[in-house]
Amino acid sequence: MVGSFVKDIMKTPVLSIDSSMTVKDAAKMMEDVKVGSIVVTENSIVLGILTERDFVRKIVAQEKSFSTKVKDIMSSPLIVISPDETVWELASLMKTRRIHRVPVVDKGRLVGIASTADLTRLCSIGSDSEMSRLCEQILLRMKSS
Repeated sequence: MVGSFVKDIMKTPVLSIDSSMTVKDAAKMMEDVKVGSIVVTENSIVLGILTERDFVRKIVAQEKSFSTKVKDIMSSPLIVISPDETVWELASLMKTRRIHRVPVVDKGRLVGIASTADLTRLCSIGSDSEMSRLCEQILLRMKSS
């Protein structure tokens, strides 16, 4: 069924920034594209992620300068998922790791990003019985653990 795998719900392309750039650069890029996170890379290797939550907790709350390098405040190590994993695995990973966005990596290459909003969107695509069953399974997996 379409929508059962991460590759079916992930968003592409993914906004990324080099680790040497500043948090001000990251904030500007995120605002320009209207996204809540940016993946941090170095020499095309994915290192971490910077989210709106990181801005609140690691920059504003700690009164860090906007010239702080993104590599100094990014969330790392990065938790990723394969595009061929199921949405159930994605939901379980998000629940156990308490995260809302998961970069999708295939053969070491960043190919997308999946979020709780993508799972919610999947659950709201209609009311047929197969979709209802899928959403019930996702919710059960997120409740357990």
